[in-house]
Amino acid sequence: MWPPETRTVPILFAALCLMACDEGPTGPQTIEVTPTPGLQGFPAQLDALRVQLKIPGMAAAIASEGRIVWAAGFGEANVDTGLATTSNTPFHLASLTKPFAAAVLMQLVEEGLVSLDDPVENYGVFITGPGTIRVRHLLTHTSEGVPGSGYRYSGNRFANLDQVIQSASGHSFGELLVERILDPLDLRDTAPNPKAPSVFALTGLDRSLFLDRMAAGYEVAGPEVRSREHPDYFGSAAGLVASARDVTTFSLAVDEGRFLSPETWEQVFTPAVSNSGDTLPYGLGWFIQEHQDVTLQWHYGYWTTNSSLIVRAPEKGLTFVVLANTQTLSSPYGLGADNNVLRSEVAELFVDAFVVGNEPFPGGG
Repeated sequence: MWPPETRTVPILFAALCLMACDEGPTGPQTIEVTPTPGLQGFPAQLDALRVQLKIPGMAAAIASEGRIVWAAGFGEANVDTGLATTSNTPFHLASLTKPFAAAVLMQLVEEGLVSLDDPVENYGVFITGPGTIRVRHLLTHTSEGVPGSGYRYSGNRFANLDQVIQSASGHSFGELLVERILDPLDLRDTAPNPKAPSVFALTGLDRSLFLDRMAAGYEVAGPEVRSREHPDYFGSAAGLVASARDVTTFSLAVDEGRFLSPETWEQVFTPAVSNSGDTLPYGLGWFIQEHQDVTLQWHYGYWTTNSSLIVRAPEKGLTFVVLANTQTLSSPYGLGADNNVLRSEVAELFVDAFVVGNEPFPGGG
């Protein structure tokens, strides 16, 4: 089952109906989301948004100038067990998996195993339609209609990069992800979806212990918050599980220029250009946006039981990561269609305070 953000609106509605019918809530209780006591300033504002969005558990982190300066958990990662959320709690990332996948793919480009201009048919990917779909079209969400003619976010098209990676390297995305990113950064709170045990096993982590620490899944349905099973998909489009600290550590590694050459990282963060010369909102696995003369590099994730957000302001040396165990960190805002991260009240809170504002960072980093 694909993440909701991968579909067009009519298909999205159908997919959500199917998921609701096929899975259903795993618990009958309605969960009350309450404020975390004793917070002030930015953490209190962030927690108030968590309550407003009906998120039982949320984790966040801020990095500045090469280090994590603040990280915290809010609410409960698992309401049934009373497990408190921390900045080390693993959450499903949904489409925030895509920046990790882009880094792996671009390593293969640097190694000469893949060209962004290769037709995807070279790698066993066959998609009907007008024109030739190339690797860059999948990576930049420009594969629909006449390839390269315009942007249309499509996670299911992006997921075909699994086959490109496998065909080019002889290894799965999961294998290369663990070998080339997770292990070098020692990300012990990050793994492929534990509901895909054979892929999770690549990490060498204890699956039972990992599941015990992981944020449970919840769904906001009207006024109710209900338990729900996480999806079991893992691939380049979605399914990575990670903590707020680990995602921030990955972002810091990007700032340090790890994994790719400076020229390739510049390519990753350059907006795609359409066939007619229009600048598009997406680079190679990242959204790119200008705000008050500051470049924002960002991505979001959105699935039935989870949502996520990363906002980077490299000129300011800043990264902000927020992870949630319902869909509502992302679902109200239409980020993949509108391409404006500031529609998110959580992103706006961070940008106003620290990117264009000069508020001091909260304590507790």
